[in-house]
Amino acid sequence: MNNIQEVRRLASPAPEPQALAWDGSTLWLGSRKTKVIHALDPVTWTVGWQTTAPGTPYGLAAMNGELRVICGDAEDSRTIRRCVPRQGFDEKFSWPCPDDTGSHLSFDGQTLYVSQWYPRKIIAVGAAGKTGRILHAPHGICGHTWVDGVFYLITTDAEDTLEYWLTRVDPRPGTPEVDDIARVPFPARALAFDGESFWTNHRAANQIVSFARPD
Repeated sequence: MNNIQEVRRLASPAPEPQALAWDGSTLWLGSRKTKVIHALDPVTWTVGWQTTAPGTPYGLAAMNGELRVICGDAEDSRTIRRCVPRQGFDEKFSWPCPDDTGSHLSFDGQTLYVSQWYPRKIIAVGAAGKTGRILHAPHGICGHTWVDGVFYLITTDAEDTLEYWLTRVDPRPGTPEVDDIARVPFPARALAFDGESFWTNHRAANQIVSFARPD
């Protein structure tokens, strides 16, 4: 199995980059340390609009011109919050994560999905956080995104090692096909796809990494 092929490795504009999402033109970043959500221009690598999240922003997804954000409070209770770019967070919108846990989000154009690291699950969530279909991963999930009908995941069995993988999960009817398709040679967090390349965080190095989609 080959390592991912890095395209760009850039200094994060905020410490401890944790959450990532792509909305078609902007790379959205959430910092675990500052709790700030940043709109990043991927060409100039400059920050435009930004806002402070109501808790630690663990996961992000772009959804119909808005953002959904998994936030953790002081007791580490996890909720899904709504953020409108250039306006801010909706104080009235708060969905509980399934089993009060979740780390990353994706959106397939119709359905929002929460991933749970240690339970190794991807869970569809509906209105008010109602649980739908559940998919299982072979490793702990450090990030995930939706691309062309399948999920791509950053995974590991031991987060303090350098044993990380890019894992593909096909959710189409029948038993989902699951494959580890590339090695990730650093402890990655989050995953986004801009139509050509993937993006992830090397959080410990305060860097954001773009890498090619494997064949």
